[in-house]
Order: sequence, then C-alpha cells, then structure tokens
Amino acid sequence: MTTPDAEPRPANVDAAEVAKFTSRADDWWDATGPFATLHAINPLRLNWIDARAGLERKRVLDVGCGAGILAEAMALRGAEVTGIDAGAEHLQAARAHAEESGVAVAYHQSTAEDYAERHAGGFDVVTCMEMLEHVPDPESALGALCRMVAPGGHLFLSTINRTPRAFAEAIIGAEYLLRLLPAGTHEYARFLKPSEIGTALRAQGFNVREVRGLTYSPLTRRYRLTPSVSVNYLLHARGPEAETGRAT
Repeated sequence: MTTPDAEPRPANVDAAEVAKFTSRADDWWDATGPFATLHAINPLRLNWIDARAGLERKRVLDVGCGAGILAEAMALRGAEVTGIDAGAEHLQAARAHAEESGVAVAYHQSTAEDYAERHAGGFDVVTCMEMLEHVPDPESALGALCRMVAPGGHLFLSTINRTPRAFAEAIIGAEYLLRLLPAGTHEYARFLKPSEIGTALRAQGFNVREVRGLTYSPLTRRYRLTPSVSVNYLLHARGPEAETGRAT
C-alpha cells in the first residue's frame, strides 16, 4: 500500500538509451535504413516464436516494441497484439504504419513495470526483443515480464551475450565496420549472459526451455539460428501452471 510520504518508484528507463531510437523514429520502417537488421531478422524470430507458442488467437504483449516491426508481424499471424514502449515518437510511427497497413495492434507508452501493475497474468505470450540491454535494471524488467505471463504461458527474449566475441562482432563489427547499426547503439557492460537471465527467470518460477544463438552472414545478408550463443541469442521460457486446489 502506498503511504502519503512514500517516494515514487523511479521508472526503469534510461533517457539517453530511449533517445537513440526515438531520434530515428521516422526511419523504423525503412527496410534499408538504420534498422535494416531488425527487418532482416524479423522473419526468423517470428517463425521461431510462432513454432513454439502458436500465435493464432493468442493474447500477445510485445515489450519494447519500437515502431512495431515484430508486433505487426505477429498480428498478421492471427494474434491479438499489444505493444508497449517508453518512447513516444516511435509509438507514433507504429500507430501510423499499422493504420496505413490495416493491421490491428494496440500501442501504449509504458514501462514493463508500470504495465505489469495493471495487467498481471494478462497475456498468453510476452515478447521482449533487443530491449533488456538498454534498461538500467534488467532484472526488474524481467520480473515485470514474468508477472504479465498467464499461467503456463510463454516468454520470449532476445539480447546479446557479454563475451569478447560479442564485443568484437556486435559493436566493432556491426556498428563500426559493417555499419549495420548506428554507432553507439550498444554498450558492452549492458550485455547479459544467458546464465544471468536464466537465474532471474527461475527465481520467478519460470522454466527455460530453449536458448538459441543467431548469426549473420554479410554475404547473404541473412540471419540463421545456431547452437552458439556467444553473441546474439533467443531465449524461450514457460511460466508456472496455475495452482489447483486440493480436496481436504
């Protein structure tokens, strides 16, 4: 219960990190622009999610949805999709593109923590792609994501491992040599090991079902799944089933 003199909880938002993406809000849907890698990776991660959760008729929440690249794709697979993000500018771009495309997605400006207070257990599937490495407190965000998953529901995450290879490929290679992303998009210290995420999820009663790596070929300009999680990786976890009462 909140008392009159209680300090408000600070939002789990880094304004500088949000600004990296809102400053390019008009470019999100340019498949050859600064977010071209998100367009390139989208079919792979969409199929991976759909194969494990079956998106049709599912209630889906996309946290850190940006301008809706994944959210729209999941809606086109028959899901009832809501997208939330801390950035107002790219949510405007998301709404405009959804209206133009005729795709039904509900977008709201919110952090995961604030949304979880009103929507606990409200979604069959929760996705959070490429966001955890941009928030000040990823463990807090993970806790909020878990709270919004319905009993026995699915949680899908993607982020970058904290390894020397990830520094070389995801920062030096992708941002400065190949220029696949704007320079300064990522900070190495914010990267998260799968074991760290797994520990946080198990503390919430979640079961990690699968962790798969992603690799990019500059020649084909395509991503593919790989057993190695040394750079980018996807993680699938299932929430605990609802407790059933016992006859006494």
